[in-house]
Amino acid sequence: MADPHAPRPGAATGTGRRWSGALVDDRPWSADPYTAALRTGQGPLFLRRADGWLLPLEVERWCADADMADLEVLRRCEGAVLDVGCGPGRLVAALGGRGRRVLGIDVSEAAVACTVRLGGQALRRSVFDPLPGEGRWGTALLIDGNIGIGGDPRALLDRMAQLLLPGGLLIAETVPDLDLDERVQVHVTDARGAAGTPFPWARLGTPALLRHAGGAGWRSVDQWAAGGRCFVALRSRSTNSSAEPPNSAAVSSSQRAR
Repeated sequence: MADPHAPRPGAATGTGRRWSGALVDDRPWSADPYTAALRTGQGPLFLRRADGWLLPLEVERWCADADMADLEVLRRCEGAVLDVGCGPGRLVAALGGRGRRVLGIDVSEAAVACTVRLGGQALRRSVFDPLPGEGRWGTALLIDGNIGIGGDPRALLDRMAQLLLPGGLLIAETVPDLDLDERVQVHVTDARGAAGTPFPWARLGTPALLRHAGGAGWRSVDQWAAGGRCFVALRSRSTNSSAEPPNSAAVSSSQRAR
């Protein structure tokens, strides 16, 4: 029987894409105020819950060069890298500048345009869309809160496993110092109260992510903190226990996505 959490493609609509009965809506990240913030490189910008609680979004950091915490993430990447929710492209540009094969994806047209201007390769796609190199990526990144995409961590983890090669590496950023497992409806808003379309989102601390990952067949291989941010590295299931480890030269050179 098919996994009920696994995304399945369905009919596209005028406002998004449907997977497992859930609408993946492009609009929240493809219109003002998010687009305006990326074009200027400045906030303030927030995710707002229905109860009025605001989560500040770090637009200035996203639009700057990769910082030391970012570089520690990039140092750990293996093979070809897929940056999911790449935003304005700082990680894609940094990896490309180091000669790594990397692709960014984002549902925001402005984010993809920013990434391309930095010299990176990026596509305007949802992670639940058909993507190049499915099953052949060495590393996938869910940084800057992107473990929240779709508001269903299990479904997202299942999709990431489809994208990576067996035993591939997923690096995800979590909420610092909190055993938080929150699924909410939010919208993007700016300081003037301009609001985008509501959409589902999730926020996870490291313990919650590890619980979801363990249930989805992932293996935790590392946890660390840098620059006030927290990260987890996970490995997907390997279908061949005798194969060389994913960070070997053989995998890096011959099993990269293409």
